[in-house]
Amino acid sequence: MKKAFLLLFLVLALITQAQKRTFLSRSEIGFHVGQTYYLGDLNPYKQFNNAHLAGGLLYRYNFNNRLALRLNYLYGQVSAADSTSPYPLLVNRNLSFQSKLHEVAAGLEFHYVPFQFGSSRYPATAYLLAQVGVFHMNPQVYYNNAWQDLQPLATEGQGTSANAQKPYNLYQLCLPLGMGVKVSLGKMATFNLDLAIRKTFTDHLDDVGADFYADPQILSDEVSQVAATLSNQSLDGNRFGKRGTSTTNDWYVYAGASLTIRLGKGGGCFY
Repeated sequence: MKKAFLLLFLVLALITQAQKRTFLSRSEIGFHVGQTYYLGDLNPYKQFNNAHLAGGLLYRYNFNNRLALRLNYLYGQVSAADSTSPYPLLVNRNLSFQSKLHEVAAGLEFHYVPFQFGSSRYPATAYLLAQVGVFHMNPQVYYNNAWQDLQPLATEGQGTSANAQKPYNLYQLCLPLGMGVKVSLGKMATFNLDLAIRKTFTDHLDDVGADFYADPQILSDEVSQVAATLSNQSLDGNRFGKRGTSTTNDWYVYAGASLTIRLGKGGGCFY
């Protein structure tokens, strides 16, 4: 009986070790560096406008040579200013913002052709990327020689008698969707280039979501004079001018390069 238990223990140990080696040989970790930019009320159309340096960490698990699980953390920044717009209506609105972004996302890479480490036949592939993520934002504006957080100011009257809506949440969901290319650097590393647009479910990445300005008197009385001042900074001072577009949400984009290292040794093919 003791011999049977000992034999069972050895078999389980071997299986566990084999699984561990398989897991490591299919796993990669690395870092990525690139740029982030934003599309929304303050930058409706222009790609790569006010792009900022961004970067983070990446983990990939290769299920097979066509499909991989990808987890990544991204730190970046987005910003825009009406003063740089080619449209007179936006220049007159005169709003601006910046927001630092912290994003964690997970999803799948779909390879167009089989990919194998160190293979002369399948050394590279293009891929599609589809993920689900959570990000933290904090829109700010430069005012009185300092960066002022906008969400606590309720610049559109959130939580006041002018607007029954609650203040927007600084944590939001996103859907990173994109494409890229990857190249094998021998049997232990890969180099990647990709671009992914982030669909968000908020119109307040830039703090601008309402169609029209809130009543400045209500903001002054129920929040602060600073809130009233920052809510409407239009050059013509029009109390009833257009502030934003409530029917569309904001987007942001990350484009960058990554280098990953394989955690375990093994053959180049994932099958």
